[in-house]
Amino acid sequence: MHTLPATDIELAAWLRLSLAPGLKPAALRLMLSAFGLPEAIFSQAPEVLAGVAGEAAARAALAPTGPDFDAQLDAVIAWRELPGNQVVTLDDPAYPPALLTMPDPPPLLYIKGRLDLLHTRAVALVGSRSATPQGVEDAERFARELSAAGVTIVSGLAHGIDGAAHRGGLEGIGGTVAVIGTGADLVYPAAHHALARQIAVQGAILSEWPLGTPARAANFPQRNRLIAGLVSGVLIVEAAMRSGSLITARLANEMGRDIFALPGSIHAPLSRGCHRIIKQGAKLVETPDEVLEELGFARRPAVRAALASKQTVPWEGADSGNAPGVGTSATVRSELAAARSTGADPSEVVTAYSFGAVSADSAAAQTCSAASPDSVAVQIAAAGTSLVSPVATTQATATATAGFAATKPSAPPSNPVNSEARRLLAALGHSPTTLEILATRTEMEDAALQTTLLQLELAGQVTVLPGGRFMRANHSRPRVDRG
Repeated sequence: MHTLPATDIELAAWLRLSLAPGLKPAALRLMLSAFGLPEAIFSQAPEVLAGVAGEAAARAALAPTGPDFDAQLDAVIAWRELPGNQVVTLDDPAYPPALLTMPDPPPLLYIKGRLDLLHTRAVALVGSRSATPQGVEDAERFARELSAAGVTIVSGLAHGIDGAAHRGGLEGIGGTVAVIGTGADLVYPAAHHALARQIAVQGAILSEWPLGTPARAANFPQRNRLIAGLVSGVLIVEAAMRSGSLITARLANEMGRDIFALPGSIHAPLSRGCHRIIKQGAKLVETPDEVLEELGFARRPAVRAALASKQTVPWEGADSGNAPGVGTSATVRSELAAARSTGADPSEVVTAYSFGAVSADSAAAQTCSAASPDSVAVQIAAAGTSLVSPVATTQATATATAGFAATKPSAPPSNPVNSEARRLLAALGHSPTTLEILATRTEMEDAALQTTLLQLELAGQVTVLPGGRFMRANHSRPRVDRG
Protein backbone atom coordinates (compact mmCIF):
# COMPACT_ATOMS: atom_id res chain seq x y z
CA MET A 1 0.00 0.00 0.00
CA HIS A 2 1.24 3.46 -0.88
CA THR A 3 0.04 6.89 0.12
CA LEU A 4 -1.50 9.24 -2.40
CA PRO A 5 1.30 11.00 -4.28
CA ALA A 6 1.61 14.45 -2.78
CA THR A 7 3.50 17.23 -4.46
CA ASP A 8 6.19 19.05 -2.54
CA ILE A 9 3.88 22.07 -2.37
CA GLU A 10 1.07 20.01 -0.80
CA LEU A 11 3.46 18.41 1.65
CA ALA A 12 4.85 21.84 2.55
CA ALA A 13 1.34 23.05 3.41
CA TRP A 14 0.64 20.10 5.68
CA LEU A 15 4.07 20.42 7.30
CA ARG A 16 3.51 24.12 7.93
CA LEU A 17 0.27 23.36 9.79
CA SER A 18 1.83 20.51 11.78
CA LEU A 19 4.73 22.73 12.88
CA ALA A 20 2.70 25.87 13.63
CA PRO A 21 3.53 26.82 17.25
CA GLY A 22 0.47 26.75 19.48
CA LEU A 23 -1.87 25.20 16.90
CA LYS A 24 -3.53 22.26 18.65
CA PRO A 25 -4.64 19.25 16.58
CA ALA A 26 -8.23 19.68 17.82
CA ALA A 27 -8.35 23.29 16.54
CA LEU A 28 -6.75 22.24 13.28
CA ARG A 29 -9.42 19.58 12.86
CA LEU A 30 -12.12 22.24 13.12
CA MET A 31 -10.43 24.29 10.39
CA LEU A 32 -9.99 21.29 8.11
CA SER A 33 -13.61 20.30 8.62
CA ALA A 34 -14.70 23.80 7.62
CA PHE A 35 -12.33 24.59 4.75
CA GLY A 36 -10.79 21.35 3.47
CA LEU A 37 -7.13 21.27 2.52
CA PRO A 38 -4.40 23.41 4.15
CA GLU A 39 -4.12 25.75 1.17
CA ALA A 40 -7.74 26.77 1.73
CA ILE A 41 -7.01 27.53 5.38
CA PHE A 42 -4.11 29.80 4.46
CA SER A 43 -6.35 31.77 2.11
CA GLN A 44 -8.88 32.67 4.82
CA ALA A 45 -9.01 35.98 6.62
CA PRO A 46 -7.94 35.89 10.29
CA GLU A 47 -11.43 36.75 11.51
CA VAL A 48 -12.95 33.91 9.49
CA LEU A 49 -10.56 31.36 11.01
CA ALA A 50 -11.11 32.85 14.46
CA GLY A 51 -14.83 32.32 14.06
CA VAL A 52 -14.20 28.61 13.52
CA ALA A 53 -11.36 27.74 15.89
CA GLY A 54 -10.66 30.83 18.02
CA GLU A 55 -8.30 33.76 17.75
CA ALA A 56 -5.24 31.97 19.11
CA ALA A 57 -5.61 29.12 16.62
CA ALA A 58 -6.15 31.59 13.78
CA ARG A 59 -2.97 33.48 14.65
CA ALA A 60 -1.00 30.24 14.88
CA ALA A 61 -2.27 28.89 11.54
CA LEU A 62 -1.49 32.10 9.65
CA ALA A 63 1.84 32.81 11.32
CA PRO A 64 4.79 32.97 8.90
CA THR A 65 7.09 29.98 8.79
CA GLY A 66 10.31 30.06 10.78
CA PRO A 67 13.79 30.42 9.34
CA ASP A 68 14.40 26.67 9.50
CA PHE A 69 11.24 25.65 7.66
CA ASP A 70 12.84 25.15 4.23
CA ALA A 71 15.51 22.90 5.74
CA GLN A 72 12.84 20.94 7.62
CA LEU A 73 10.84 20.47 4.44
CA ASP A 74 13.91 19.28 2.54
CA ALA A 75 14.64 16.79 5.33
CA VAL A 76 11.09 15.41 5.23
CA ILE A 77 11.16 15.05 1.44
CA ALA A 78 14.54 13.30 1.59
CA TRP A 79 13.36 11.00 4.39
CA ARG A 80 10.18 10.14 2.48
CA GLU A 81 12.25 9.00 -0.49
CA LEU A 82 14.03 6.32 1.54
CA PRO A 83 12.72 2.76 1.07
CA GLY A 84 9.85 1.91 3.42
CA ASN A 85 9.25 5.50 4.58
CA GLN A 86 5.91 7.24 4.15
CA VAL A 87 4.38 10.55 5.24
CA VAL A 88 0.61 10.17 5.60
CA THR A 89 -1.66 13.19 5.82
CA LEU A 90 -5.25 13.52 6.98
CA ASP A 91 -6.53 13.62 3.39
CA ASP A 92 -4.91 10.29 2.52
CA PRO A 93 -6.93 7.03 2.37
CA ALA A 94 -3.93 5.38 4.05
CA TYR A 95 -4.55 7.46 7.22
CA PRO A 96 -5.53 5.08 10.08
CA PRO A 97 -9.34 5.20 10.34
CA ALA A 98 -9.26 4.49 14.07
CA LEU A 99 -7.40 7.75 14.69
CA LEU A 100 -10.18 9.69 12.96
CA THR A 101 -12.44 8.87 15.92
CA MET A 102 -10.18 11.04 18.08
CA PRO A 103 -10.91 14.75 18.54
CA ASP A 104 -7.31 15.61 17.76
CA PRO A 105 -5.84 13.32 15.08
CA PRO A 106 -2.32 14.41 14.06
CA PRO A 107 -2.24 16.15 10.65
CA LEU A 108 0.93 14.26 9.68
CA LEU A 109 2.11 10.75 10.47
CA TYR A 110 5.64 9.56 9.78
CA ILE A 111 5.64 5.81 9.12
CA LYS A 112 8.38 3.26 8.50
CA GLY A 113 7.19 -0.12 7.27
CA ARG A 114 3.78 -1.64 6.53
CA LEU A 115 0.94 0.84 6.14
CA ASP A 116 -1.60 -2.00 5.96
CA LEU A 117 -1.09 -2.76 9.65
CA LEU A 118 -2.67 0.60 10.50
CA HIS A 119 -5.96 -0.63 9.03
CA THR A 120 -6.26 -3.98 10.79
CA ARG A 121 -7.88 -5.09 14.03
CA ALA A 122 -5.40 -4.30 16.79
CA VAL A 123 -4.78 -4.64 20.53
CA ALA A 124 -2.32 -2.58 22.57
CA LEU A 125 -0.14 -4.49 25.01
CA VAL A 126 1.72 -2.22 27.43
CA GLY A 127 3.21 -2.36 30.91
CA SER A 128 6.18 -1.66 33.11
CA ARG A 129 9.63 -0.83 31.83
CA SER A 130 11.05 -2.59 34.91
CA ALA A 131 9.21 -5.82 34.16
CA THR A 132 9.87 -9.09 35.97
CA PRO A 133 10.98 -12.15 34.00
CA GLN A 134 7.50 -13.61 34.45
CA GLY A 135 5.91 -10.42 33.15
CA VAL A 136 8.14 -10.48 30.07
CA GLU A 137 7.23 -14.12 29.43
CA ASP A 138 3.51 -13.41 29.82
CA ALA A 139 3.62 -10.36 27.54
CA GLU A 140 5.50 -12.18 24.82
CA ARG A 141 3.17 -15.19 25.01
CA PHE A 142 -0.02 -13.10 24.88
CA ALA A 143 1.35 -11.02 21.99
CA ARG A 144 2.47 -14.10 20.07
CA GLU A 145 -0.91 -15.84 20.34
CA LEU A 146 -2.93 -12.70 19.60
CA SER A 147 -0.76 -12.05 16.55
CA ALA A 148 -1.19 -15.68 15.48
CA ALA A 149 -4.94 -15.00 15.49
CA GLY A 150 -4.41 -12.12 13.04
CA VAL A 151 -4.48 -9.29 15.58
CA THR A 152 -1.87 -6.53 15.25
CA ILE A 153 0.02 -5.81 18.47
CA VAL A 154 0.54 -2.12 19.23
CA SER A 155 3.00 -0.91 21.85
CA GLY A 156 5.48 1.86 22.59
CA LEU A 157 8.98 0.35 22.02
CA ALA A 158 9.97 0.95 25.65
CA HIS A 159 12.04 -1.42 27.77
CA GLY A 160 10.32 -4.29 29.54
CA ILE A 161 6.76 -5.20 28.58
CA ASP A 162 6.69 -3.09 25.38
CA GLY A 163 9.73 -4.82 23.94
CA ALA A 164 8.31 -8.24 24.79
CA ALA A 165 5.00 -7.31 23.15
CA HIS A 166 6.75 -6.33 19.91
CA ARG A 167 8.86 -9.48 19.86
CA GLY A 168 5.79 -11.66 20.34
CA GLY A 169 3.82 -9.73 17.73
CA LEU A 170 6.54 -10.24 15.15
CA GLU A 171 6.14 -14.01 15.45
CA GLY A 172 2.56 -14.04 14.13
CA ILE A 173 0.70 -12.94 11.02
CA GLY A 174 -0.82 -9.97 12.87
CA GLY A 175 2.53 -8.20 13.12
CA THR A 176 3.28 -5.27 15.37
CA VAL A 177 3.20 -1.46 15.33
CA ALA A 178 5.56 0.62 17.47
CA VAL A 179 4.22 4.08 18.33
CA ILE A 180 7.18 6.18 19.42
CA GLY A 181 7.71 9.44 21.27
CA THR A 182 10.58 10.70 19.12
CA GLY A 183 11.02 11.55 15.47
CA ALA A 184 10.69 8.54 13.18
CA ASP A 185 14.36 8.91 12.26
CA LEU A 186 15.44 8.20 15.85
CA VAL A 187 15.24 5.14 18.11
CA TYR A 188 14.62 5.36 21.84
CA PRO A 189 15.78 3.58 23.89
CA ALA A 190 19.06 2.99 22.06
CA ALA A 191 19.10 -0.64 23.24
CA HIS A 192 16.14 -1.31 20.91
CA HIS A 193 17.93 -0.39 17.68
CA ALA A 194 17.95 -3.99 16.44
CA LEU A 195 14.30 -4.51 17.43
CA ALA A 196 13.29 -1.26 15.71
CA ARG A 197 15.02 -2.33 12.49
CA GLN A 198 13.14 -5.62 12.56
CA ILE A 199 9.82 -3.86 13.19
CA ALA A 200 10.47 -1.44 10.31
CA VAL A 201 10.84 -4.44 7.97
CA GLN A 202 8.13 -6.79 9.27
CA GLY A 203 5.82 -4.34 11.06
CA ALA A 204 5.50 -0.58 11.26
CA ILE A 205 6.93 2.32 13.27
CA LEU A 206 4.68 5.35 13.66
CA SER A 207 5.40 8.85 14.96
CA GLU A 208 3.54 12.16 14.92
CA TRP A 209 6.65 14.08 15.95
CA PRO A 210 8.80 16.04 13.48
CA LEU A 211 11.99 14.38 12.30
CA GLY A 212 14.84 14.82 14.73
CA THR A 213 12.60 15.25 17.79
CA PRO A 214 14.49 13.78 20.78
CA ALA A 215 12.94 11.83 23.63
CA ARG A 216 11.23 14.20 26.09
CA ALA A 217 9.07 13.28 29.07
CA ALA A 218 6.13 15.32 27.75
CA ASN A 219 6.10 13.36 24.48
CA PHE A 220 5.16 10.02 25.99
CA PRO A 221 1.65 10.78 27.27
CA GLN A 222 1.00 12.11 23.74
CA ARG A 223 2.36 8.86 22.34
CA ASN A 224 0.09 6.93 24.73
CA ARG A 225 -2.97 8.68 23.29
CA LEU A 226 -2.10 7.41 19.80
CA ILE A 227 -1.57 3.89 21.12
CA ALA A 228 -5.03 4.05 22.71
CA GLY A 229 -6.56 5.51 19.56
CA LEU A 230 -5.25 2.85 17.19
CA VAL A 231 -6.71 -0.19 18.94
CA SER A 232 -9.91 -1.94 19.95
CA GLY A 233 -8.59 -2.85 23.38
CA VAL A 234 -5.65 -2.31 25.74
CA LEU A 235 -4.04 -5.11 27.78
CA ILE A 236 -1.93 -4.11 30.79
CA VAL A 237 0.76 -6.58 31.88
CA GLU A 238 2.48 -5.44 35.10
CA ALA A 239 2.10 -1.83 36.17
CA ALA A 240 2.95 0.01 39.37
CA MET A 241 0.48 2.41 40.95
CA ARG A 242 2.02 5.37 39.11
CA SER A 243 2.72 3.71 35.80
CA GLY A 244 2.51 5.45 32.45
CA SER A 245 0.63 2.38 31.25
CA LEU A 246 -2.30 3.46 33.40
CA ILE A 247 -2.41 6.70 31.39
CA THR A 248 -2.85 4.61 28.26
CA ALA A 249 -5.62 2.63 29.96
CA ARG A 250 -7.40 5.82 31.07
CA LEU A 251 -7.21 7.40 27.61
CA ALA A 252 -8.40 4.20 25.97
CA ASN A 253 -11.33 3.98 28.38
CA GLU A 254 -12.31 7.57 27.52
CA MET A 255 -12.26 6.59 23.85
CA GLY A 256 -14.60 3.66 24.47
CA ARG A 257 -11.93 0.96 24.08
CA ASP A 258 -11.96 -2.25 26.14
CA ILE A 259 -9.43 -2.47 28.98
CA PHE A 260 -7.88 -5.77 30.10
CA ALA A 261 -5.37 -6.55 32.85
CA LEU A 262 -3.37 -9.56 33.98
CA PRO A 263 -3.56 -10.13 37.74
CA GLY A 264 -0.51 -10.96 39.82
CA SER A 265 0.72 -11.54 43.33
CA ILE A 266 -0.70 -9.25 46.03
CA HIS A 267 2.89 -8.84 47.24
CA ALA A 268 4.27 -7.63 43.91
CA PRO A 269 4.51 -3.84 43.43
CA LEU A 270 4.09 -4.31 39.67
CA SER A 271 0.73 -6.01 40.19
CA ARG A 272 -0.83 -3.14 42.10
CA GLY A 273 -1.59 -0.99 39.07
CA CYS A 274 -3.26 -3.94 37.34
CA HIS A 275 -5.30 -4.76 40.43
CA ARG A 276 -6.34 -1.13 40.76
CA ILE A 277 -7.78 -0.89 37.25
CA ILE A 278 -9.47 -4.28 37.65
CA LYS A 279 -11.27 -2.83 40.68
CA GLN A 280 -12.24 0.13 38.51
CA GLY A 281 -13.80 -2.10 35.86
CA ALA A 282 -11.03 -3.47 33.66
CA LYS A 283 -11.56 -7.07 32.57
CA LEU A 284 -9.38 -9.62 34.34
CA VAL A 285 -7.94 -12.05 31.79
CA GLU A 286 -5.79 -15.12 32.16
CA THR A 287 -5.50 -16.32 28.55
CA PRO A 288 -5.20 -14.71 25.11
CA ASP A 289 -8.44 -16.42 24.07
CA GLU A 290 -10.32 -14.41 26.68
CA VAL A 291 -9.14 -11.18 25.01
CA LEU A 292 -10.13 -12.49 21.58
CA GLU A 293 -13.57 -13.53 22.80
CA GLU A 294 -14.27 -10.22 24.52
CA LEU A 295 -13.36 -8.28 21.36
CA GLY A 296 -15.15 -10.67 19.01
CA PHE A 297 -11.91 -11.63 17.26
CA ALA A 298 -12.40 -15.33 16.52
CA ARG A 299 -9.36 -17.41 15.67
CA ARG A 300 -9.18 -18.77 12.15
CA PRO A 301 -9.40 -22.60 11.99
CA ALA A 302 -5.89 -22.77 10.52
CA VAL A 303 -4.52 -20.78 13.43
CA ARG A 304 -6.23 -22.99 16.00
CA ALA A 305 -4.85 -26.11 14.32
CA ALA A 306 -1.35 -24.62 14.13
CA LEU A 307 -1.35 -23.63 17.80
CA ALA A 308 -2.54 -27.07 18.78
CA SER A 309 0.36 -28.66 16.87
CA LYS A 310 2.78 -25.85 17.85
CA GLN A 311 3.42 -24.98 14.20
CA THR A 312 3.88 -21.52 12.75
CA VAL A 313 1.27 -20.10 10.39
CA PRO A 314 3.14 -18.11 7.71
CA TRP A 315 1.66 -14.99 6.21
CA GLU A 316 0.07 -15.50 2.83
CA GLY A 317 2.45 -14.79 -0.02
CA ALA A 318 5.51 -15.98 1.89
CA ASP A 319 6.67 -18.01 -1.09
CA SER A 320 6.93 -14.86 -3.19
CA GLY A 321 9.87 -13.59 -1.20
CA ASN A 322 8.18 -10.30 -0.43
CA ALA A 323 7.52 -8.81 2.97
CA PRO A 324 3.92 -9.15 4.15
CA GLY A 325 1.57 -6.96 2.19
CA VAL A 326 4.12 -5.77 -0.37
CA GLY A 327 2.85 -7.74 -3.33
CA THR A 328 -0.59 -6.06 -3.34
CA SER A 329 0.43 -2.60 -2.17
CA ALA A 330 -1.01 -0.56 -5.04
CA THR A 331 -4.23 -2.57 -5.06
CA VAL A 332 -4.75 -2.24 -1.30
CA ARG A 333 -4.31 1.52 -1.60
CA SER A 334 -6.97 1.66 -4.29
CA GLU A 335 -9.32 -0.56 -2.30
CA LEU A 336 -8.91 1.66 0.75
CA ALA A 337 -9.84 4.73 -1.25
CA ALA A 338 -12.88 2.94 -2.67
CA ALA A 339 -13.94 1.76 0.79
CA ARG A 340 -13.73 5.30 2.15
CA SER A 341 -15.80 6.71 -0.70
CA THR A 342 -18.59 4.16 -0.21
CA GLY A 343 -18.62 4.26 3.58
CA ALA A 344 -17.36 0.67 3.89
CA ASP A 345 -15.03 -0.45 6.67
CA PRO A 346 -11.41 -0.07 5.42
CA SER A 347 -10.21 -2.74 7.87
CA GLU A 348 -12.18 -5.33 5.91
CA VAL A 349 -10.09 -4.55 2.84
CA VAL A 350 -6.80 -5.10 4.63
CA THR A 351 -8.04 -8.18 6.47
CA ALA A 352 -9.07 -9.74 3.18
CA TYR A 353 -5.63 -9.17 1.65
CA SER A 354 -3.79 -10.27 4.78
CA PHE A 355 -5.60 -13.61 4.78
CA GLY A 356 -5.52 -14.13 1.02
CA ALA A 357 -9.30 -13.83 0.55
CA VAL A 358 -9.34 -11.23 -2.23
CA SER A 359 -10.03 -12.35 -5.76
CA ALA A 360 -7.70 -11.55 -8.63
CA ASP A 361 -10.38 -9.29 -10.10
CA SER A 362 -9.82 -6.76 -7.33
CA ALA A 363 -6.38 -6.00 -8.74
CA ALA A 364 -8.13 -3.95 -11.38
CA ALA A 365 -9.62 -1.55 -8.83
CA GLN A 366 -9.48 2.01 -10.00
CA THR A 367 -6.62 4.22 -8.84
CA CYS A 368 -7.58 6.77 -6.25
CA SER A 369 -8.03 10.22 -7.70
CA ALA A 370 -6.17 13.24 -6.36
CA ALA A 371 -7.64 14.77 -3.22
CA SER A 372 -10.29 17.40 -3.80
CA PRO A 373 -10.45 20.51 -1.61
CA ASP A 374 -13.36 18.93 0.29
CA SER A 375 -11.75 15.51 0.79
CA VAL A 376 -10.47 16.17 4.28
CA ALA A 377 -13.79 17.59 5.43
CA VAL A 378 -15.61 14.56 4.02
CA GLN A 379 -13.17 12.11 5.59
CA ILE A 380 -13.36 13.76 8.99
CA ALA A 381 -17.14 14.04 8.87
CA ALA A 382 -17.43 10.35 7.95
CA ALA A 383 -15.61 9.44 11.13
CA GLY A 384 -18.53 10.68 13.22
CA THR A 385 -18.60 12.81 16.30
CA SER A 386 -15.92 12.80 18.96
CA LEU A 387 -16.01 9.99 21.50
CA VAL A 388 -13.65 11.53 24.00
CA SER A 389 -12.91 14.69 25.89
CA PRO A 390 -9.64 16.60 25.19
CA VAL A 391 -6.64 14.59 26.25
CA ALA A 392 -4.78 15.65 29.34
CA THR A 393 -1.07 15.03 29.10
CA THR A 394 -0.13 15.16 32.76
CA GLN A 395 1.10 12.02 34.48
CA ALA A 396 -1.66 10.08 36.23
CA THR A 397 -1.31 9.84 40.00
CA ALA A 398 -2.62 7.24 42.43
CA THR A 399 -3.44 7.72 46.13
CA ALA A 400 -2.93 4.72 48.36
CA THR A 401 -5.90 4.40 50.71
CA ALA A 402 -5.29 3.66 54.36
CA GLY A 403 -6.25 0.12 55.38
CA PHE A 404 -6.12 -1.74 58.66
CA ALA A 405 -3.31 -0.91 61.05
CA ALA A 406 -0.44 -3.34 60.70
CA THR A 407 2.71 -4.11 62.59
CA LYS A 408 5.61 -2.21 61.13
CA PRO A 409 7.95 -4.74 59.53
CA SER A 410 11.60 -4.74 60.39
CA ALA A 411 13.88 -3.09 57.87
CA PRO A 412 14.91 -5.50 55.12
CA PRO A 413 18.55 -6.49 54.91
CA SER A 414 20.70 -4.59 52.47
CA ASN A 415 20.81 -5.83 48.90
CA PRO A 416 23.43 -8.51 48.36
CA VAL A 417 26.55 -7.39 46.53
CA ASN A 418 27.36 -10.80 45.12
CA SER A 419 26.80 -10.78 41.32
CA GLU A 420 25.17 -14.22 41.35
CA ALA A 421 22.79 -13.11 44.12
CA ARG A 422 21.83 -10.03 42.12
CA ARG A 423 21.22 -12.13 39.03
CA LEU A 424 19.10 -14.59 40.99
CA LEU A 425 16.99 -11.84 42.60
CA ALA A 426 16.42 -10.28 39.18
CA ALA A 427 15.10 -13.63 37.91
CA LEU A 428 12.94 -14.26 40.97
CA GLY A 429 9.53 -12.60 41.12
CA HIS A 430 6.82 -12.42 43.74
CA SER A 431 5.08 -15.48 42.34
CA PRO A 432 6.23 -18.98 43.35
CA THR A 433 8.97 -20.17 41.00
CA THR A 434 10.53 -23.60 40.68
CA LEU A 435 14.21 -24.40 40.75
CA GLU A 436 14.10 -25.52 37.11
CA ILE A 437 12.68 -22.18 35.94
CA LEU A 438 15.29 -20.27 37.96
CA ALA A 439 18.06 -22.37 36.43
CA THR A 440 16.78 -21.53 32.94
CA ARG A 441 16.45 -17.82 33.67
CA THR A 442 19.83 -17.41 35.42
CA GLU A 443 21.86 -20.02 33.50
CA MET A 444 23.56 -20.82 36.81
CA GLU A 445 25.00 -24.23 37.68
CA ASP A 446 22.81 -26.26 40.03
CA ALA A 447 25.26 -26.16 42.96
CA ALA A 448 25.80 -22.40 42.67
CA LEU A 449 22.08 -21.81 42.32
CA GLN A 450 21.17 -23.74 45.48
CA THR A 451 24.01 -22.17 47.46
CA THR A 452 22.93 -18.67 46.45
CA LEU A 453 19.30 -19.44 47.28
CA LEU A 454 20.32 -20.56 50.74
CA GLN A 455 22.35 -17.38 51.28
CA LEU A 456 19.41 -15.23 50.20
CA GLU A 457 17.04 -17.21 52.42
CA LEU A 458 19.28 -16.68 55.45
CA ALA A 459 19.53 -12.98 54.56
CA GLY A 460 15.73 -12.68 54.52
CA GLN A 461 15.58 -11.92 50.79
CA VAL A 462 13.96 -15.19 49.64
CA THR A 463 11.07 -17.24 50.98
CA VAL A 464 11.04 -21.02 50.54
CA LEU A 465 7.62 -22.54 49.83
CA PRO A 466 6.31 -26.12 49.84
CA GLY A 467 6.98 -28.12 46.70
CA GLY A 468 10.47 -26.78 46.14
CA ARG A 469 9.31 -23.32 45.07
CA PHE A 470 10.82 -19.93 45.86
CA MET A 471 9.71 -16.30 45.81
CA ARG A 472 11.01 -12.92 46.90
CA ALA A 473 10.38 -11.95 50.49
CA ASN A 474 7.82 -9.15 50.75
CA HIS A 475 10.12 -6.24 51.61
CA SER A 476 9.46 -4.21 48.46
CA ARG A 477 7.66 -0.90 48.64
CA PRO A 478 5.59 0.69 45.87
CA ARG A 479 7.67 2.76 43.51
CA VAL A 480 7.10 5.17 40.69
CA ASP A 481 7.24 3.42 37.32
CA ARG A 482 6.97 5.49 34.15
CA GLY A 483 6.37 2.45 31.88
